[in-house]
Amino acid sequence: MGDTFAKIKAAAVQAAPVLLDREATVAKACRLIEEAGDAGARVIGFPEGYIPAHPYWYDFYRINDPICARFNVELFKNAIVVPGPATDALGIAAKRAKAYVVMGCAEKDAGSFATLYNTQIIFGPDGTVLGKHRKLQPTAGERLIHSAGDGSTLATYDTPFGGLSGLICGENINSLARTSLLLDGEVLHVASWPAFGIRGMEQLAHSIDIRMRYYAFEGRIFVISSAAVWTEAMKDVLELDASARARFFGQGGHSGILNPMGDYIAGPQDEGETILYADLDFEQVARGRILQDVTGHYQRFDVFSLKVNREAHGQGIRQPGRTAPDAEDPDNHAANTET
Repeated sequence: MGDTFAKIKAAAVQAAPVLLDREATVAKACRLIEEAGDAGARVIGFPEGYIPAHPYWYDFYRINDPICARFNVELFKNAIVVPGPATDALGIAAKRAKAYVVMGCAEKDAGSFATLYNTQIIFGPDGTVLGKHRKLQPTAGERLIHSAGDGSTLATYDTPFGGLSGLICGENINSLARTSLLLDGEVLHVASWPAFGIRGMEQLAHSIDIRMRYYAFEGRIFVISSAAVWTEAMKDVLELDASARARFFGQGGHSGILNPMGDYIAGPQDEGETILYADLDFEQVARGRILQDVTGHYQRFDVFSLKVNREAHGQGIRQPGRTAPDAEDPDNHAANTET
């Protein structure tokens, strides 16, 4: 009879945060997790910086405008500490849903008074925090408030269906980051995006499509792509005037789920809050990789190699992901891995 491959339902959450309100957004996220779990989802992806906000204000105000300083402080005050009360609540929701959850957030270290990271937190179906990924390089206005992550949080997590991992927004175009996760056994990827809805960003939906289709097809993996949307309440919190509101062409969105051939099997969905679902059959990963496996028989490791620095820097804490080496292991000659 031979081996069998897992079949699961996945969910891509497309939703707006309660902007700059950690507790309210955590409560909303918990409701969405439980709703997706009730629908049978066993992996649930969320947008970038969902709790409590992506730094959208830099799209509307000058860097030195006092209002930006005010919003920056509010972002820091409402950022998540891992572990902490917010992750406890989210973990309870993940356990009730019996699902893996990849949650986008602004994160700070306990006791910090300044440094913020753009982070995905990975929860297991037992409610535990499996680890977190800090965006390696902030993009555009994010650089004004977010610090860079490091290789210690670039990890793939073992699940009954295979390796689960994620990247944030622009990271999904980084070939080396993608390759490091694929080499680590990734078969399901969660990409997190903010809400793109103002003029000048019209092509970003197309950009998401290019990245997600290629990532799925290159690795012959499933991809959950979760984006946020704009609401009038968010514009009110940012105190946008009529001129700023006239810059919107839509709400953002463009979430979806893709199969290992790079085809959308749910979405892409523009506009509106929703949860997208798709059934994943991991035998499709084997079908694609038997033909072309860029992490195995269809690669030339005698020609190419990739060196990944897994060492934590600054206040970063090494994560328990499968790929992070143990710095205290005397047999670990360096905090680098080379493939």
